[in-house]
Amino acid sequence: MIQLRYFASLREQLGLDAEAIEPTTASATVAEIRAFLCARGTPWAQALAPEQRILAAVNQELARPEAPVADGDEVAFFPPVTGG
Repeated sequence: MIQLRYFASLREQLGLDAEAIEPTTASATVAEIRAFLCARGTPWAQALAPEQRILAAVNQELARPEAPVADGDEVAFFPPVTGG
């Protein structure tokens, strides 16, 4: 299972903070998981749409879209944060 976590406005848009999914292939990437989630339709398609600036972390480390994700990993999606 891949553990998914959603933070900040994503959590509010999706109405959940975490879920688990089965890996769709032996190996996946952050971008492939995001596309899989978007294919679910609303609200995922809106919250995680390609034009939305969303960051990801794999096992609590910032990850690029091409970063690999394996069974047992945790993937977190969150909007960019600004400080001040």
